[in-house]
Amino acid sequence: MARASREQVSHRRDEIIDACDELYKTHEFKEITLKSIAERTSFSRPSIYNYFQTIEEIFLGLLQREYGEWIKDIVSLYENNERMTAEEFACALAHTLEKRETLLKIQSMNLYGIEENSRLEKLIEFKRVFFSSMDKIGACLEKFFPDMSGGEIEGFIMTFFPFLYGIYPYASPTEKMFEAMEAAGIEYKKNSIYNLVYQGIIRML
Repeated sequence: MARASREQVSHRRDEIIDACDELYKTHEFKEITLKSIAERTSFSRPSIYNYFQTIEEIFLGLLQREYGEWIKDIVSLYENNERMTAEEFACALAHTLEKRETLLKIQSMNLYGIEENSRLEKLIEFKRVFFSSMDKIGACLEKFFPDMSGGEIEGFIMTFFPFLYGIYPYASPTEKMFEAMEAAGIEYKKNSIYNLVYQGIIRML
């Protein structure tokens, strides 16, 4: 059998990740299996092992793709603006994350287990993309806020990225969370991803 071309391999990986992405919109992480993903692709479950060894590696691939798309938006923000105020930057960056609900959900809900159950080489690929997003945010800060010192930029990045891990549960609480808050006498104020990110960035700047 002829070896698949790089383009074919990429296409098949994307098909698997696309299937995972669609399932994650309506199912919890623990409900998604290699079988359910294979049923949404054009090839069999055993064939998936040619590209991913675990369900966690597929999710890691999905998260890596989400970061890649987010980086494109950050680069566009950098290249298409000569200057930005703190409010304009917070607004623009919040809009880039408003589109990345899947990224925020995976990080908040499943990332630790995903990383633990993925091969080292897959994790290295992801970390390279993750740290590239940090670099791109740093470049924006250097361009739009020239008065910020290197230490202040580093401080923003080291605060902003951990902050992202907590956004999804605040923006999308479950029915059980609502029930618990009501029983505890806590008044829940609905917040969007955009508003949470915007308010966080304004305070960090």
